[in-house]
Amino acid sequence: MGILIDWLILTVAVWITAAVLPGVHVKSFGSAFGVAAIFGLLSWALGWLLWTVLAVGTLGIAVALAFLTRWIIYAILLTITDKVSDSLTIDSFGWAVGAGAMMSVLGTAAQRIIGG
Repeated sequence: MGILIDWLILTVAVWITAAVLPGVHVKSFGSAFGVAAIFGLLSWALGWLLWTVLAVGTLGIAVALAFLTRWIIYAILLTITDKVSDSLTIDSFGWAVGAGAMMSVLGTAAQRIIGG
C-alpha cells in the first residue's frame, strides 16, 4: 500500500510542477502517472549510483550538502525521464533543476501531512 501512496504523491507532484513551471510539460494528469512510474523506477535503479558517484567525485561534499545533491540527482533523473517518455518535456536542464526542487518540496510536504 505504501508504494501506491508514494506513486500517487509523486504523480501529484509531477502534475503540480508541470502546472506551475512553464519549462516543464506533461500531456495530461493521466500521463503524470506514467511519468511518475518511470521516474520512480529510475530513482530506484539509478538514484543510489548517482548519489555514490557524486559523493565520491566531490570527496564527500555532496554528502555534507545532501539537499543540493538530491536536487541535482532529481534533475538528472527528470532529464532521463524526459528522454524515455513522450509524456514529459523539459525545456532545459535549468528547468529540470527547478522541477527537482519543487517535486522534492511537494513530496516531502505530502509525506509529512500523510505521515502525521
